[in-house]
Amino acid sequence: MRKIIQPCGLHCIKVNHLGVRFGEQVILEDVNLHIHCGSINAVIGKNGAGKSTLIRAILDDIPHEGKIEFKDRENGRLRKLKVGYVPQSINIEKNTPLSVYDLIAAYQFRFPVFLRKSRKAEAEIKKALEVFEAQDLIDRQVCNLSGGQLQRVLLAMAVMDEPNLLLLDEPVSGVDQNGMELFYRTIVYLKKHFDLAIILISHDLDYVENYADKVILLDKTVLKEGSAKEVYASGEFQEIFGVEELPGYVTMK
Repeated sequence: MRKIIQPCGLHCIKVNHLGVRFGEQVILEDVNLHIHCGSINAVIGKNGAGKSTLIRAILDDIPHEGKIEFKDRENGRLRKLKVGYVPQSINIEKNTPLSVYDLIAAYQFRFPVFLRKSRKAEAEIKKALEVFEAQDLIDRQVCNLSGGQLQRVLLAMAVMDEPNLLLLDEPVSGVDQNGMELFYRTIVYLKKHFDLAIILISHDLDYVENYADKVILLDKTVLKEGSAKEVYASGEFQEIFGVEELPGYVTMK
């Protein structure tokens, strides 16, 4: 079993005045966030609101304005932020002879996939997969995994380095109901047993309501943040999603 590290709630990630522009087009403007470890933070908004762009900016994958700071001191010095990331999907062609072990070993240990298995690496990978009830997938071909199975493998990869921040970009896209419920139970487990903060992009407002500690309504900038109850009952939420479209959420008590 993995050693449990209870989140202390003291570490935090601050996003200060983040902005992204492509030419004259403003994608994100003056985004400010304060994210604590041990919390699930759901980013919601309509298509084109800049949700995935926010993830890419935090990953430093695209040019952006502003700063992202990790507040955690070790031996009197600020530590560098370690980020784990699970994308919406990865493209693997059918019949690609790549096993789950090969995928994780190549990423985590930099092993060429044609080398013989390392028992030590195999034990570490299986241990990581166990957290997500995916240890039986270790020898399966990645191209033959279902959406939910692949998602659990990607989660295992993302947390093997014990990141401070885990970014999840619509990770349940294309996953069935049972897979979604397992995913959210797993995220709650990560929140309780790993010393990290989670930023989750999601369109599943029911699940966000049930599991998120904080909800962030984004439309180029942060329009509203707080509990699901506070955000769903806000005028900003009604303006973005419309009373007709989501009557159950704008009358929450």
